Amino acid sequence: MFKIVNKKPLNPTVTLMDIEAPLVAAKARPGQFIILRVDADGERIPLTVAGCDTDAGTVRIIFQIVGATTYKLNQKEAGDSIQDFVGPLGTPTEIEGLKKVCIVGGGVGCAIALPIAEALHKMGCEVTSVIGFRSKDLLILEDEFKAASDKLYVMTDDGSYGRQGNVCVPLNEMFAAGETFDKVITIGPLIMMKFVVAAVKPTGIPCTVSMNPIMIDGTGMCGGCRLVVGGKTKFACVDGPDFDGYEVDFDSAMERGTMFRDFERHAYEETCNLFKKQ
Repeated sequence: MFKIVNKKPLNPTVTLMDIEAPLVAAKARPGQFIILRVDADGERIPLTVAGCDTDAGTVRIIFQIVGATTYKLNQKEAGDSIQDFVGPLGTPTEIEGLKKVCIVGGGVGCAIALPIAEALHKMGCEVTSVIGFRSKDLLILEDEFKAASDKLYVMTDDGSYGRQGNVCVPLNEMFAAGETFDKVITIGPLIMMKFVVAAVKPTGIPCTVSMNPIMIDGTGMCGGCRLVVGGKTKFACVDGPDFDGYEVDFDSAMERGTMFRDFERHAYEETCNLFKKQ
């Protein structure tokens, strides 16, 4: 069993937890993920490592409450335990040798982008971060990004905080002004990453995307995270989660992502009703 030592809501649908898992904390690197089970009868779900404290032996996860398992996980409180917490898994994000990087995060994907920004900042890299949300109510991790970034742009779709517009607005402005980077790293909804890649492509700057959003069981056995990269079939959890953004077929990945929507919504509603009856 793995103890929850800290729990904090970041917005109405996103929760932060620190889990006591010293062996995972000792080896996890930015971009990697873990697989957990809430209880002995629960399903396995992959969640990205959002940070580690090696001295305390804890691993930070940040998750959005979208399905049955994340709903059950969110019912847990500090002091409770979860059944399984396995990792680190996946290939770490390649950051060695980078001197100037732009990090682009969208929504809960910012939880994946933050440890990458922090690692780059720690090694002396110049970090420009662009984070986007639908509205102010959904904003997360602004202070943490400020601490890890030389420049920070906060965007909201409705203009309720920061600047109005999507994450491509400041990107296009920077490129138009002649700004360049060693690499652009983007993590968020598939449609966002698709348009970030399109914005970066004319510059020729290498662009890495994280395909964490399409992972389901984290082992490759379910086939749910199958995607086409450079004309070849890959699995986000086994071969990634990071890929060359120019080679990813986002349209087929987005189509596949809708396959489980109705099933997950039904499971979520059943779980909610079960907890309400207890």
